Amino acid sequence: MKLPEPNLKGKLSFEEAVKRRRSVRDFSPEAVSLQDLSQILWAAQGITGEGDFGRSCPSAGALYPLEIFVAVRKVERLKAGVYQYDVFQHELELIARGDRSEQLAEACLSQLFVAEAPISFIIGVDYSRITWRYGERGIRYVHFEVGHCGQNICLQATALGLGAVPIGAFWDKQVKEVVSIPENLDPLYVISVGYPRKEKSGRFS
Repeated sequence: MKLPEPNLKGKLSFEEAVKRRRSVRDFSPEAVSLQDLSQILWAAQGITGEGDFGRSCPSAGALYPLEIFVAVRKVERLKAGVYQYDVFQHELELIARGDRSEQLAEACLSQLFVAEAPISFIIGVDYSRITWRYGERGIRYVHFEVGHCGQNICLQATALGLGAVPIGAFWDKQVKEVVSIPENLDPLYVISVGYPRKEKSGRFS
């Protein structure tokens, strides 16, 4: 599915987004718009340069070992399911039908707010894309990159009036099965996103 074009200028300044960003674990039942989902995916890994070069977060050697998946529970004009983000076409490819939010929450050590979130981003990595050049050092570079990507997701969500919570506590194998991640990828990060039910601050380490 082709995504709407991202906006290149927002209403909230970078400084305000940094100040307002908090981990949100209490989500409203309101659906996320397809435009907002498009915007977050672009901020996470979207192409920002000419042609197919330059993305929204840096990658060692421009090797881009990350892949973004979205577990959709409630997005306007989009059926529930798991989608993979195609960076080059700025579109979503359906890889698993149906709402997987409860299974994903169980895989995230039964953190129930994951099941309440309209969307959850799962960031996977193919380590071979970077270790062929950098060896074991490439693993460190991957962890830098996924941090950049995760922060972009959180700040873009904040700028859109959404809340986000980064999750590192999960069973890797179970997340992989729930999301139908290809065999060559390993899940590194889960980030649940939605409208906050009420003002509620959290911890982010």
